Amino acid sequence: MAYLIDELRRRNEHQLPQPKICYHYCRDDETGQASYIFSALILSLLQQFPGLKGTFFDWYKLAEASGNFEPATDIKQLEEFLQKILETLDRPLFIVIDGLDELKVILSSRPQEEILEQLDEIVKIDLSSNGERDRVIVEKTVERKLSNLSEDVRALVVETLSRLAQGSAIWTKMIVELIEVRRIRALDPMRDFLEKVPLPEQLSQLYVSLFSRCTSNDPENKKISTTALEFLAITRRPISILELAWAVALGAAPERVTTVAALAKLVDHQRVMNLIQPFVVHVDFSDLLKRQVKLVHQSVKEFIVREWPSNRPGLQDPGISTATDQELIHQRTRSLEAGIFDICIRYLLLDDFGHTDLFSEEQVAIEELSQEFDLFNDDEEPTDYDPGCTWEAWEENMIRYDPTDCGFGALFVYASCHWLEHFGAIANWIKQYCRPQCTIKPRFLSDSRLYDPLSITSLYGSEAMLRDMLESSDFDTDKFLPTPALGAADQILQWGDLSRLRILLDSSIGYQLRNLGFIRLVIKQWSISDTQCKDWDVVFELIDDVLDTLVKGRWGNELLCMAVNAGLPRPYSLLHHQARQ
Repeated sequence: MAYLIDELRRRNEHQLPQPKICYHYCRDDETGQASYIFSALILSLLQQFPGLKGTFFDWYKLAEASGNFEPATDIKQLEEFLQKILETLDRPLFIVIDGLDELKVILSSRPQEEILEQLDEIVKIDLSSNGERDRVIVEKTVERKLSNLSEDVRALVVETLSRLAQGSAIWTKMIVELIEVRRIRALDPMRDFLEKVPLPEQLSQLYVSLFSRCTSNDPENKKISTTALEFLAITRRPISILELAWAVALGAAPERVTTVAALAKLVDHQRVMNLIQPFVVHVDFSDLLKRQVKLVHQSVKEFIVREWPSNRPGLQDPGISTATDQELIHQRTRSLEAGIFDICIRYLLLDDFGHTDLFSEEQVAIEELSQEFDLFNDDEEPTDYDPGCTWEAWEENMIRYDPTDCGFGALFVYASCHWLEHFGAIANWIKQYCRPQCTIKPRFLSDSRLYDPLSITSLYGSEAMLRDMLESSDFDTDKFLPTPALGAADQILQWGDLSRLRILLDSSIGYQLRNLGFIRLVIKQWSISDTQCKDWDVVFELIDDVLDTLVKGRWGNELLCMAVNAGLPRPYSLLHHQARQ
């Protein structure tokens, strides 16, 4: 044991904060009893942390006052006190116990990769999130802390917290304690509280402490961890270990990194996952491509958005009104979006994507083949239409490809499918966007020649981004289609939010829609679309707005014929304007 202690000290002598070591040797006497072991460990901690002596004295006096005159021999009391002071430590602690012969030992640990590697041959139990276990924990906690609530209020608390717990017992405990502190008793106030569950201050402090401990307060570690956690707070789906590692590497990469190969040299997935481990769900390190990495709990996302140390100071000020607080949160969210926006722009503008084709000739040929059924099996039953079938289920057995095979790196799929508002050479991006599960056969057909930055922003960007582009862009450059407003309107009518047509119409290039070509486009798309899936009233209101222009051009008869032939729901409006000519 002496060698082990010396080795631990040697290996950690330069680490800050300095780890502490508590050790005990069990002999063939009372020193091997649990009460003696707990007492020895507590004594060692008090010697190394003199500030804890006051805490111990208060605990001892409180135990005596409650009728326990020998708390130092009470195993349960000693265990609870040891656990209490361990939670307050601000540094790593090694506990070494020798001489526990013939005992079975259970080691509880976070699933860090290096720990799992050391325990490779040992039987392990993975305690992942479980809804039934969450409910049991919630019920017991509510029963113990909130027994004074009426039955219906208590049932509401149990039902809501069980659904939101997601395996976090500490979150459950702190929310219940917050309800207890605020003394909420009535049903409606409790429902209002649970609809916007706040982040408990103690939990926020815990996350700050964990972040500090995991990064060892090293500036570079902090930067890597911050980039990773902010990426996860905004990501549109769970991502793979490699996707996250590549994103973090690019976020920290110098501007001279312009190729996939150069970026690959900076990727260190083990370091990234080690730095953020307490904040993410348990992952399978044997599958680096599995889309499994996400924040461990919603409260972590709230912490990153609301309480992160780099946030605006106003977010920490309880005196700010709710409206102002919400506005600052929106600003913070936009800032996070901008960060991942920048990472994806830089990634998709790497040199490789402009001159390497995503598909080989063989894959292009495969795309033309039917992949939903076996062409050579006459006995196969026809597939029934399932309106509830997801794309993932539909594509489950399709032939797939891997963009990394052609040197596109691990982040290409995510960037292409979720950040098409990042502009550049978009041909490969569009090809990938149609295939989010990397199936050779696309979910839908899309010709990249029909897109330009405006049409892509109209479909996938925020309204603020669309308005900014309309106000600040030079639409005469060759980056845009000859009539960008009409091209964007065409894409919106097929795939997008129809209300965005109003933004186009009211812009400086809205004149491109005040003509018969736009009306003809509307009629065409309306006649071939599922009219139940979109609110076409928004579009017809726009037609009403531009009819005066059409009347001046004396296009009334042609417009009326098109409307009637297509079965438009508002030919009366067209007739009215026709009569005015």
